[in-house]
Amino acid sequence: MSHEIIEKLKKEIEGFTDDPKWESVGRVTEAGDGIVKFTGLRTAMSQELLTIETDGGPRRAVALSLEEETVGALLLDDAADVKAGDTVKGTGEVLSIEVGPAMIGRVIDPLGAPLDGKGPIFKEGDERKRYLLENPSPGVLEREPVDTPLHTGILAVDSMIPIGRGQRELIIGDRQTGKTAVALDAILNQKNDGTRKTPICVYVAIGQKEAKIARIVALLEKAGAMKYTVVVSAPGSSPASAWYLAPFAGCAVGEYFRDKGDDALVVYDDLSKHAWGYRQISLLLRRPPGREAYPGDIFYLHSRLLERAARLSKEKGGGSLTALPIIETQLGDITAYVPTNVISITDGQIYLESNLFYQGVRPAVNVGLSVSRVGSAAQTKAMKKSASGLKLALSQFRELQAFVQFASDVDEATRAKIRRGQVITEILKQDDQQPLPFEQQVVLLYVTLQDAFNHLDPSEVKAAKDSFMDTIEKLHEDDILKPIREVNDIKPEVEARIKKAMENIKTT
Repeated sequence: MSHEIIEKLKKEIEGFTDDPKWESVGRVTEAGDGIVKFTGLRTAMSQELLTIETDGGPRRAVALSLEEETVGALLLDDAADVKAGDTVKGTGEVLSIEVGPAMIGRVIDPLGAPLDGKGPIFKEGDERKRYLLENPSPGVLEREPVDTPLHTGILAVDSMIPIGRGQRELIIGDRQTGKTAVALDAILNQKNDGTRKTPICVYVAIGQKEAKIARIVALLEKAGAMKYTVVVSAPGSSPASAWYLAPFAGCAVGEYFRDKGDDALVVYDDLSKHAWGYRQISLLLRRPPGREAYPGDIFYLHSRLLERAARLSKEKGGGSLTALPIIETQLGDITAYVPTNVISITDGQIYLESNLFYQGVRPAVNVGLSVSRVGSAAQTKAMKKSASGLKLALSQFRELQAFVQFASDVDEATRAKIRRGQVITEILKQDDQQPLPFEQQVVLLYVTLQDAFNHLDPSEVKAAKDSFMDTIEKLHEDDILKPIREVNDIKPEVEARIKKAMENIKTT
């Protein structure tokens, strides 16, 4: 009897070879809500691209949770056909995106597929390269200090909260306070910024309405900014997997240009929704929830993304990647979990305040809570000269304004400080999509802080400012604006010309 059994077993295993492909197979045990869990596939790596064979054809997934018995993965394709029992195979490739110069001017999804109906992104022979979505950030020795400005065209930002190439500057504020407008102005202004080569801009839309993304793309097209911009779109209608991957895809695109020695600017709009998407994925993968139900590694999620922004050393090509993450607060609470996390990772923040916004101060920058930890290192000599004392004058004004509400009689010196603060506030008001070139900002700030507009009523300041800047643009392009633009400084002869032009404000 035992002899028969042995013969039977021999027959069954006859022809079996130790084929390695059979080792890289798993079976789906759970599927739902864009998440799959499977057993087997012991060789799976974190962030590995997987293929699930379903009745409707192969579906892609990415491994996220490597546990003892099971692997949790995030579905990248339609989840409708995936069910328990389906076969999972590893590809041996970590999740990556194909990047190259052909991407400029296009709208893509987080995996690099075109969304703008203009056909394939890459043609035969186009320069291209695969970049991992999760690249390690450059080490300390590969970095250079941040000392070159990235002008946003926004007077309040460039004068008091300067952004340098390679910096990470957070834009934070409540819903509908103009956060996206600040970031878009920074993109639009890059064609005005003559201080260095135009950076390649990447706008990452996470969880935004599709109509809003379409409006932004149309605005960039109309302004001619799509010639140096890539849009990565993960709209509100897309699954949490797209929300989670979009910032990493945008960062990989920016890194490609940074590593070529160019400058790049990435706007993440916004990382609050990125955190929501990651929280949803983590809860579905049954990771232990922590504060506000976010997983314990939510800080690490954003730190490993934002640390990739850097200015590289000459040996590494001298390129830079600047990050402008956006965070939405609830009722101005910047002490909430995700806002404090991102504040601690970035090199400063531009805080937009609802009260200022409703008072008509736009951009609604709160000077007291906004800061740039790079500071004047990221300003030109001309801007340092012209903006000296601006932040102090505004801070004094805000303090006195609060005090004067409760005082009936005010002395002349206090009244003069309040008048000066009101004039500066009017000068700093700026409409959306009208970024000011750096040299015009310098001239305007110089004459403002020389008290050229102080004799006017605050209601007359805007008209006087527009008239003065119009005169400077039309009559003094060659003798004032061009010299400032070329040497990034105010030479004594240029200063004398500005003062002469300033006299006209007082006489007219």
